[in-house]
Amino acid sequence: MSSSESGENECMCWAAKDPSGLLSPHKFTRRSVTSDDVSLTITHCGVCYADVIWTRNQHGDSKYPLVPGHEIAGIVTKVGSNVQRFKVGDHVGVGTYVNSCRECEYCNDGQEVNCAKGVFTFNGIDHDGSVTKGGYSSHIVVHERYCYKIPVDYPLESAAPLLCAGITVFAPMMRHNMNQPGKSLGVIGLGGLGHMAVKFGKAFGLSVTVFSTSISKKEEALNLLGAENFVISSDHDQMKALAKSLDFIIDTASGDHAFDPYMSLLKIAGTYVLVGFPSEIKISPANLNLGMRMLAGSVTGGTKITQEMIDFCAANKIYPNIEVIPIQNINEALERVVKKDIKYRFVIDIKNSLK
Repeated sequence: MSSSESGENECMCWAAKDPSGLLSPHKFTRRSVTSDDVSLTITHCGVCYADVIWTRNQHGDSKYPLVPGHEIAGIVTKVGSNVQRFKVGDHVGVGTYVNSCRECEYCNDGQEVNCAKGVFTFNGIDHDGSVTKGGYSSHIVVHERYCYKIPVDYPLESAAPLLCAGITVFAPMMRHNMNQPGKSLGVIGLGGLGHMAVKFGKAFGLSVTVFSTSISKKEEALNLLGAENFVISSDHDQMKALAKSLDFIIDTASGDHAFDPYMSLLKIAGTYVLVGFPSEIKISPANLNLGMRMLAGSVTGGTKITQEMIDFCAANKIYPNIEVIPIQNINEALERVVKKDIKYRFVIDIKNSLK
C-alpha cells in the first residue's frame, strides 16, 4: 500500500477559498518524503500580516485554496535517507521560504532568502510546479536545508514568531552592526516586529527609544519591554529634543509615514533600516547627504543567520510576547491583526485545535 493510499500524506488545514480571505477547514495531499526531506507535525504557527495580504489577494497573485502560515514550529516525524541534521523527535522550525536553487552566490553564502529561484512557504510555485501550502496545517514536508533546529528547552509556541517577525529585525540589526553595547537604537512601531527589535536591542546592550503614534503603548514599551524612552512621533517638541541623538533606527511601520522627521534624529553617519512596506519613501536629500546617513532595506534572513538568531534567543532567554489561539479563532484573529489589536503576535495552537 502506498503512503498516499494509507492516508499518510493527507493534510488537514484551514484554507482561504476566495478573496474574502475567510478561512475554513480543508484537506489536501502533501508530497511524500524524499531522500533529503524532513516531515514534521506542526504544533504551532505564528500569524503574520502576510497571511492577511495573500488570503485576501491584496497583491493580485493569490492561488486558491490558499493555506497561509510561515512561522512554523513542530516535531520531526520522518526523515529521508540522506538527512544528516535531523532525526525523529527533534524540534524544528520552518520560516518564510522552503526552496531555492542551492547553487547561486546567495545560496552558497547561506543567504537563500535572496535567491532568484527562492520558493515561498505558501502561495509559491515549487520547483515541481506545485503550489506551496503553509503552516495552518497538520504537517509539512520540507528539504532539510530550510529547517531550523529549535533547542528542546525553548517553547515551540515561542519559537514560531521568530521565523518571520524575529528574523526580519535580527538579520538587518546584525548586518548593520546594531549589536554594539552603549549605542542608541530607535524602534518605529511596536507590533510583532517592533517588540522583537526592542528585545534584541536590550539584549545587545543598546539604549532603546520606541516611537509610536499611540500613547497607549507607553506603559508596555517602558515597563513590559524595558525601553529607556518612549516618544509620540506626532509630538514635534518630543521629536526635536532627540535631534542627532540616535546611532540606529529600525522602522517596522508598514503604513505610510514621513521619513524626514526620523532621519533627522540620527547622528552623523547613522543607519536607518526599513523592514516595513509603506507605499512610498520620500526623503530630503539633505537629510541623507549632509548627515552622511545610510538608508537600508531588508527582508527576512538566510538559513545561517536564522539559526544563529534562534540560538541567540535560546541562550539569552528572549521570548516573543504571544497570544495563543485555537485555529477556530483564526478569522477573528486576522481581523484583529488588521486593526493592530494584538500584543504582539498571535500563535495558533495547531496541535490541540486542528482536528
